Amino acid sequence: MTCGFSLAHYRELLRAARAGGYRWAGFDAPPAAGDLILRHDVDQSLDAALAVAEVEAEEEAWSTWFLMTRSVFYNLASPEGERAIARLRSLGHRVAHHAVWPNVDLDSRFDPVVAWHNPDAEFMSVSVDGAANVMEPRFFVPGRYRSDSNQRWREGCPHEELARSEFEWLQLLTHPEIWVYPGGTMRETMLTMLEAERERRLAQLAADRIDLS
Repeated sequence: MTCGFSLAHYRELLRAARAGGYRWAGFDAPPAAGDLILRHDVDQSLDAALAVAEVEAEEEAWSTWFLMTRSVFYNLASPEGERAIARLRSLGHRVAHHAVWPNVDLDSRFDPVVAWHNPDAEFMSVSVDGAANVMEPRFFVPGRYRSDSNQRWREGCPHEELARSEFEWLQLLTHPEIWVYPGGTMRETMLTMLEAERERRLAQLAADRIDLS
């Protein structure tokens, strides 16, 4: 098994968790032994989010998707954004808020759960009125948290440890863009994403009756 960032390996990771006897969990209760809390921060691409969400559904897994209301890359109020939320829900996933400090824009689209975007230490784990913060001490414990931020596992890919049931419980944060768009580095991956975005934008322009001849 190769620990590359791809949908194929993400599927292997889910299967390793199932082999290790873990159960899918969210942020509605403190973690219990055997819980695997799958969390995704959607920073740039709703298309990538849906691609990963489909793989999870095929593997009978569910996760919590954190979507931004102040993103410069996508618009949840657009038809595309509304379809993405509806599809995530229809696949059995949960949808929560990826907030930009200090603004919390919780509304009926989201479960009452918040993950800060690019958090600084001084506010990363602060309490949020009426919502759970995914980095509160009850959810964030050293040794029981893994993240793929900037296409680097800080403590290694967890698939082998999951398969061996080595975590009492685990919060696993992944970013869908990293797994959907190929690239050996974060820069290469983002450039691949931008190429795909170009084709999507051209289709949008044509649909808006822009003459591209």
